Amino acid sequence: MASRPQLRIESGTAIDWIIFDRPDASNAFSAALLDAFSDALTTLAETGASVIGIRGEGKGFSSGVDLSEYATGTPVEDVARLRRNLDRWQAMWRHPKPVIVAIHGFCLGIAAQMPCFADMTIVTQDARIGEPGIPLGGGYIAPAWVSQVGAKRAKELAFLPGNHVDGKTAVEWGWANAAVPADRLIACVEALAERMAKIPLPVLTMKKRSINRAMEAGGFLTAVNAISESDAILHFEPSVLELRERLAKEGLRETLAQFRGESSTEIFIRFKGDSADG
Repeated sequence: MASRPQLRIESGTAIDWIIFDRPDASNAFSAALLDAFSDALTTLAETGASVIGIRGEGKGFSSGVDLSEYATGTPVEDVARLRRNLDRWQAMWRHPKPVIVAIHGFCLGIAAQMPCFADMTIVTQDARIGEPGIPLGGGYIAPAWVSQVGAKRAKELAFLPGNHVDGKTAVEWGWANAAVPADRLIACVEALAERMAKIPLPVLTMKKRSINRAMEAGGFLTAVNAISESDAILHFEPSVLELRERLAKEGLRETLAQFRGESSTEIFIRFKGDSADG
């Protein structure tokens, strides 16, 4: 029996949807899914509607990298693998069409890196967006957040294992454009696309390029193009290698439990409440 495709395209009048379709695997980014994503972007550059939307099937957007395929290889091979991911995201950045990411449920690990390269990000109010639950690397995801949320908030995201923010906080930080009720997410994105599609595509393309150039002048691409090397270095750090061995022996659930705790938002709310009580 043929395997189920991990990604599908739904065509529309104003927007074409790229949909991650691995709900049983939490839409984890496998090599096959990532290759299909790159192919979809290439196909839609020349055909289809004026706007591209990206969303996940099932309970969440994506849990991030597929740990069942996680392998670093040599340091040079690891840098190349990480670089390929960034090239995929930068294909969205360079794409001639506006790209809107629609996030519901969970958006973790490199799935929380990807929207930084999109043109707009719409989230559900209860979305959970953040770092990987197990610190197997570092310096790869949060640097992409800096241009949108600032260095201190990016560090707040990165320094707590499994740290996350909800949709409303993502908007307050500047990472997302709007947080909407879960049952209105798709309708909201499609309404935005309908308005955008009133502008001729060549005009949209040049508007996108001019704004991106302003970000590039501020150093966005220079910063993110250096992160593959820093992450690969940490993959071979002895404490990380030990953690990978523990993951292989104990399994994902048990290893995650050792790092699970409150998010920074929850900690701040708790201490704010303590101060008010006192």
